[in-house]
Amino acid sequence: MSVYSMTGYANASSVAGAAEVGTAAVSVELRSVNGRFLDVNLRLPDELRSLEPALRELLGAAFKRGKIELRLAPSRDADTSWPEPTPEQLNRLSRLQGMVQGWLEDARALSVNEALLWCRGTATTQRLDDAALDAARACIEGLRGARAREGARLVEVLMEKLQRLRELAAAAEPMVPAVVQRQQQRFMERWAEALSTTGAAQGFSADNLKERALNEAAAYAIRIDVAEELARLRAHLDEIERLLRQGGEVGKRLDFLIQELQREANTLGSKSAALELTNVSVEMKVLVEQMREQVQNLE
Repeated sequence: MSVYSMTGYANASSVAGAAEVGTAAVSVELRSVNGRFLDVNLRLPDELRSLEPALRELLGAAFKRGKIELRLAPSRDADTSWPEPTPEQLNRLSRLQGMVQGWLEDARALSVNEALLWCRGTATTQRLDDAALDAARACIEGLRGARAREGARLVEVLMEKLQRLRELAAAAEPMVPAVVQRQQQRFMERWAEALSTTGAAQGFSADNLKERALNEAAAYAIRIDVAEELARLRAHLDEIERLLRQGGEVGKRLDFLIQELQREANTLGSKSAALELTNVSVEMKVLVEQMREQVQNLE
């Protein structure tokens, strides 16, 4: 299943009618940007305002999120040919004329030209509605295709970010033991220096000094341990990749997981006790922020 972006553009047009009866054409434009929910804005001419419920139904069935603007513009040909009136049209026109003349005695009868104009107008209106709906359906399919292509590109970008975050997590894991070992050595050196300075070294054996340094190093290791944070971060990365490969409406779930990634990267930075870990945390935060901007465009 595809992953859809909420950003896209499409246009389509449809022509109804035949040359011998005149033609009606409609062009439709669809523009879509990201949004928390589905927000549809229709820009319709007065003569096609009655199509608003049908157009909203079509858009609601095709899209779940995003701000979507639909512009519909009708046009008629400049052909001077006349449609052949149907018996139903002429019967209706005759009834209407009789009703008007029954109420308004001074009303004159319709001319042939006026009758043909009325018949042409009523026929074109129905064809225009059909053409508008046909164009809207084609345009919706075009927008879905555009959003799918954009979504595929976003997935590629996100996959690259995921891989880089995995590399950073793998690089950060062995840094903590190395930092603890260096800190342990510093504790031993500082203890020895302090005892020597105060003249109290005679009361401490080498084993006591080492045990004290190891205890301090152990407490320090507990404070800076990031194993849980890295484990949760990897779990979030695996879930994000699973959702991207699964496809569908994944935007909201991915947005939540990105927030969790940001939390783990912040915790990693707060526990950082070495420049190397700080650099890893900073790069993780930059990558997560870049992912968040991309995920906000997904449906």
